[in-house]
Amino acid sequence: MESYRYLLDIAIILLFTKAFGIFSKKLRMPSVVGALIAGIVLGPAVLHIVEPSNLISALSEIGVIVLMFSAGLETSITDLKKAGLKAFLIATLGVFVPLSVGYLIGMIYNVGPSAWIENLFIGVIFTATSVGITVETLKEMHCMSTESGNVILAAAVIDDVLGIICLTLVTALADSSVVISTVMLKILGFFVFSIVVGIAMHKVFKWWFSHDPNHGLQRYSIVSFAFALIMAYCAEEFFGVADITGSFVGGLIISGTAQCEYVTKRIGTLSYMLITPIFFASIGLKLEPIQASWTMLGLVLILCVAAVLTKIVGCGLGALICRYSPTQALRIGCGMISRGEVALIIADKGMSLGILNEFFVTPILLCVVFTTVITPILLKIVYKHKPDDPDFTHHGETKVEKQEIHEALTDPIVE
Repeated sequence: MESYRYLLDIAIILLFTKAFGIFSKKLRMPSVVGALIAGIVLGPAVLHIVEPSNLISALSEIGVIVLMFSAGLETSITDLKKAGLKAFLIATLGVFVPLSVGYLIGMIYNVGPSAWIENLFIGVIFTATSVGITVETLKEMHCMSTESGNVILAAAVIDDVLGIICLTLVTALADSSVVISTVMLKILGFFVFSIVVGIAMHKVFKWWFSHDPNHGLQRYSIVSFAFALIMAYCAEEFFGVADITGSFVGGLIISGTAQCEYVTKRIGTLSYMLITPIFFASIGLKLEPIQASWTMLGLVLILCVAAVLTKIVGCGLGALICRYSPTQALRIGCGMISRGEVALIIADKGMSLGILNEFFVTPILLCVVFTTVITPILLKIVYKHKPDDPDFTHHGETKVEKQEIHEALTDPIVE
């Protein structure tokens, strides 16, 4: 007999994430903090009410794709171009510092003739950035269009590519079947592909949105979302780049078109009602009951502190070099802290290749959960408005520019 338990699991996740989210808001914290904690409470680590499943994993993957698609829709390509070179420097230091510190931490706990590659892999896990949590938090605080918000998005995309390169290099040392030159060519190919498709599809969408006599707004959101999924698929399947990068590029291509604001609102409804709560809860569901020892607790503490500081120091230093204000540098560093599902994917790759020592698995998972929860809390603190804050001056100007596409909301909705 077919089991319908998944229906109950999804209902429980939605109710708990909403309830915990409301409680978080009462404490003046972003609601995503409550959603993450709800996943931990529901999962094997606490109440064990909901079991992780393939369906929940698939829905959570769609959830982060939707988040990044929404981020692309709300990002100005002009602002992103301005942040390009600066974001590259910030992302580079944001990868180098965690990689070095992660390797040094591994050296403390793991010694031996072949331990160096295992320790290096810990550094690679440390380089990961999961921007989905940051995106949702910035959207909730209406800070997505700030100057630092745009830099965080650009740096996170570049961080993803640099992380793939680091992962490729380390796995190539452990797996002779991986050809580094092929992977590098694929990454380059993705960016060429994105530029060509971006120019062509942006013109297609722009023409269609302005020449459709029926004003079929619902079709715009459906076709746009399908396009984001196709971009995510192509990025992962053909180029070995993370699917979230493909969906973000898909959103960028549609941003600035006449009906972008309408599409953004419709995608936001889909995200809010189902996909996003499952994504946040799924991270907490991965946490297993902990059999702690003093050595493990010490390692968890070191990993958590290092995970926070390495991104703040690395990305923050890069931001200061690029002449951002100290406040903006701190915001950029905090926005890059969350490791999320990206670190979990890398860790899973290490376990499958046998280059991640089992002793590090639970501490790394705890560290991932910690960084995921602490990121929105820190962002809430560092994004407090200050007099003459360059972020919010820039933010106001961007809001005025976005009023030009307000007409999309006043058109009738026709199938």
